[in-house]
Parts: sequence; structure tokens; C-alpha cells
Amino acid sequence: MDITWRRPGLRGTLLYAIAAAVVGAIASFFCRLELTRRREGQRLPGGPVIVVANHTSFADGILLALVCRRFGRSVRLLATAGVFGVPVLGPLMRRLGFIPVRRGTDQARDALAPAAAALAAGEAVGLFPEGRLTRDPGMWPERARTGAVRLALETGAPIVPVAIDGAHEVIGRAHHVRRLLRSLALLPEVRIAVGDPIDVRGLATGTASDAEIRWLSDLMMGRLVQEVETLRGEAAEHRYGVPPAA
Repeated sequence: MDITWRRPGLRGTLLYAIAAAVVGAIASFFCRLELTRRREGQRLPGGPVIVVANHTSFADGILLALVCRRFGRSVRLLATAGVFGVPVLGPLMRRLGFIPVRRGTDQARDALAPAAAALAAGEAVGLFPEGRLTRDPGMWPERARTGAVRLALETGAPIVPVAIDGAHEVIGRAHHVRRLLRSLALLPEVRIAVGDPIDVRGLATGTASDAEIRWLSDLMMGRLVQEVETLRGEAAEHRYGVPPAA
């Protein structure tokens, strides 16, 4: 699969705006989206920026893209490669500037190069640092993998943590149709908070050793966990994310 990133261009920009409007309208039938702003007029930074979010639901990618639009950016998401093979949907995602990632394989890190190319073009890139839906029964974030920090160190882009709470009530890991029908009837609330940018390069000592990258990834995830704690009004048991189970 070709994972070379190409700038969406004017057509891609218009298509993104149309898709966001349509998907946003559809999403309103299944959940109530509540955004928490730290201050009046809060927006995502301009220029290259990496947006990371916790992952509890198959709806997270859609919700993250919608939130980023409300905060002034069209995010280019790293999404599971299998979706890009779906007729119509796959070509649409490529036209929107999304990037396929082969999750759970040794080739997952191949997505970092096209993500870096998108950042070099001044884009906002979105990803889920856990690398999968959390397996934690309490829906707390798992400990982050290191890809987001490696990307930030390579490009100098800041990382913005985005906390999502309640998306698993819309659609989770199983019983998709049942969950969607339930959401259509009950309209569950999904709360989202956007944190302050993290200057990863500014925190690094310059060695970029595996140990430092692991420490920076834990620090980033710690900021994200704090945002989730604030949304939920309770403390997480694991400060840097739940140790991932097999």
C-alpha cells in the first residue's frame, strides 16, 4: 500500500469542509458533543501541530476531526490501514489527507514519514498514541507508544493533548448496531477538552535516547490523563496510563 502523503489541495479542502458538515450533522443524531475550552476563543496553534487523543471508541477519529475543525484546524488523521481498502471511503480518506497506519505490525512506524511530510507542509496531524482502543475496563487511557514523541522530536511540532470521555457509549468495541440504536434513543453526552501545547523539543536534553523518548512519551500521556481526570472528576490509578494488557 502506497502511504506517500500528498497535499489535499483546494478540492481536498472543500471536500473536507463538506464532509465535516455532513458527518457533524449525522453525529448530532447519536450524541451530544460538549467542548470544554480553557479560555474564550481557544484555538489550536497555527502551523505544524500534532494532536493526540485517548482512544475508547471507533467514533474517536470522527469526533477528533470535528473538534479540531471547531478549534480552527483540519486535522490529517493517522487511521488504520484496513479502512483505506474500502471502496469509496478509502479514496475519500486519501483525498482528505489522512494517513494509513498498519497498527499492530512492525510496519506501523512507516506512517511516521508521511506524517512528517504533512507537518513539514504546515498541517495538523492527529493520532492516538495508545495505538489501539483501550482494553481497560474503566476506559482509562493506556500507556502511550513512542511514535508521537518521535514525530515531535523530528519535526519540532508541539503536541496538543485532547481528552475524550463518553465516546464508548456511542459505539464501543462490540455490539455496534445495538450501541448505535441505543445512542439514537438516549443521545449520550460526549465531553471533550483540549489541553495546552507541549513543547517536546524544549523538554528534551538533546540525546534522544530510547530512555528519554520513553520518558517524554510518559510525560505527554500524563498530560492527557490529567485532562481525562478533569473531565471525569476522578483520579486515575495510573499516572502515565494503564500498562497495556495483551
